[in-house]
Amino acid sequence: MSLAAYADETAACTRCRLAQGRTQVVFGAGNPHADLMFVGEAPGFHEDKQGVPFVGQAGKVLAGLLEGIGLAREDVYIANTIKCRPPGNRDPQPDEIEACEPHLFRQIELIAPKLIATLGNHATKTLSGRPEGISRVHGQERLMTIGSLEVLLYPLYHPAAALYTPKMLEVLRTDFQRIPELIGRTFQPPEPEPLLVAAAPEPALQLGLF
Repeated sequence: MSLAAYADETAACTRCRLAQGRTQVVFGAGNPHADLMFVGEAPGFHEDKQGVPFVGQAGKVLAGLLEGIGLAREDVYIANTIKCRPPGNRDPQPDEIEACEPHLFRQIELIAPKLIATLGNHATKTLSGRPEGISRVHGQERLMTIGSLEVLLYPLYHPAAALYTPKMLEVLRTDFQRIPELIGRTFQPPEPEPLLVAAAPEPALQLGLF
């Protein structure tokens, strides 16, 4: 199944209560074969109306951060942990995240990214399966197996954090600077073991008779 076909399939999802209040499912957007995938938390007001993730103010911050490392939205794939807007932009509930997890994991399998950058607490905890908050683990990559894929998981602060705490923008910029190197690292085949060349035997010492 293609990513587009799966998006069509999820457009009518009713797995959780969020289906009752949404305008539309916000499946994801970007390059379906991207090496870099971003996973955020949940759609907001603008995302729910337009059907595209990260189109509000946090999306502008994300676009600027991508530009800083020579990338554009079209080069990456952007999705959220859950696909429907929670009422009033409240945090997703555990049962809502659990209901939507199969959609996210199927997306990841179809895109097969090399690096997944999680944006914020919910995405990081969902994909890492660990309880540590983003303030403890941001900027620390971790090799993960998701489904049948082995990927690098790279936790980052959510771009919205920079809207409320300006100093977070510098933290995000610093963490973003490592993204090209991390993508490159996942591409590199292991270097061959150096061949051990046996040293030539020392010439035998000959004693001359004078």
